[in-house]
Amino acid sequence: MRYRWSALIGSALLALTGLVVVGASPGTAAPTTAPTPGLTCPPVLPISGSASAVTPTSVTIRYSIFLAPPCGYDPPVTVTLFASRDNAQQWLDPVAEAVSGPERSGDVTLDGLTPGTEYWLRFTAGGHRDPYVFPSVRTAPLHPCTATVRIDSAWGGGFVATVTVRNTGDEALDGWRVSWSWAGDEHVQSLWNAVAQGPATAGNASYNATVAPGASTTFGMLVTTSGGPASLTPSCAG
Repeated sequence: MRYRWSALIGSALLALTGLVVVGASPGTAAPTTAPTPGLTCPPVLPISGSASAVTPTSVTIRYSIFLAPPCGYDPPVTVTLFASRDNAQQWLDPVAEAVSGPERSGDVTLDGLTPGTEYWLRFTAGGHRDPYVFPSVRTAPLHPCTATVRIDSAWGGGFVATVTVRNTGDEALDGWRVSWSWAGDEHVQSLWNAVAQGPATAGNASYNATVAPGASTTFGMLVTTSGGPASLTPSCAG
């Protein structure tokens, strides 16, 4: 009997010894599953934009989406303009808004703006507001100018006139255009110091486009007509 109990105890110890060998060794931590690495986005702005063209009442923003979700956006892009940086930061009182096409880069034009005014822009894409406020853009200023006409000589079939273009604004003109209306069958036979832009419109030449504040430039025209020289009231646009 004593031999039988000794044999049973020995078998149990061997069994326990086998479990320890199959499991972890004493003092060794149980294996764990390695955590899945988190997503790391490239250190670049997901979207960027700047003004590619301006007029007195509009700005064109050229945008580029560099990253797709989840690090960036998908088009279309909504461009929103604000009248101050504070408003832009808080998305308050937007002044103008326009939506792009399906392209990842392109141009968006916003109209109905005030001449010579600074605006701050923000982007929205895929239902998400981009967190960055981009550098401001400014519409082109209006460049007031006037045009006056002097009849230098006249005869039965025509006349020669000199038109003076004067910059009455506080910034230099970078191009000008003068328009007028004919009363009868007048026709410009030739122009000098200007380029014809229609039957009754003349624009600057390449060498006299810039006119400083308070300064003036002139151009002349030879006009044919069956009557005498008409009274002209030209208008000027910068």
